[in-house]
Amino acid sequence: MLLHIKNMVCDRCILIVRQQLDQLGLSADTISLGKVSVSPEPDQLKLQEVSAALQGLGFELIDKEKNQLIEQIKTQVIEIVHYSDLSAVQQSLMNLIAQKLNRDYVYLSRLFSDAEGVTIEKYIIQQKVEKVKELLEYGELNLNEISYKMGYSSSAHLSTQFKSVTGMPPSKYKAQPAGDRKPLDQLG
Repeated sequence: MLLHIKNMVCDRCILIVRQQLDQLGLSADTISLGKVSVSPEPDQLKLQEVSAALQGLGFELIDKEKNQLIEQIKTQVIEIVHYSDLSAVQQSLMNLIAQKLNRDYVYLSRLFSDAEGVTIEKYIIQQKVEKVKELLEYGELNLNEISYKMGYSSSAHLSTQFKSVTGMPPSKYKAQPAGDRKPLDQLG
């Protein structure tokens, strides 16, 4: 049985969900961000137990098809922005997401906006800004290198977008003693 799980945003999330399922007597046959195939197939009582256990860890079982699709959009954005080299992406991120999900972009955009109150484009920008914050805090790359890695046309474009989201330029953010990064599952 395939379960869809909200708020799985990193490899640690996969590890935690796998451990929780093991404790509940279920085997995670395949597991990825937002999805897990379990056996044996749980009955309704076991699904309620899984749901309660996951909620205690900050996750949530998703049962409606539209909610699953919204979570898939978020997962795709996170995978692309945080775990890909955006300088190598040759098409718009929105088209790439639509292609990966094999859905019409206009439909995905409307569905996402209605459910989340923010456009996919704004969600992508929020994710990119959080990744830029992370890269600034590491201090290994300069702003030009970060803008290239993140797929921006220039460091000025990155700076403008960064300031519109955070209220400060990247240089001021980097100079702060402690950043204000947000957990990926709380963006949007």
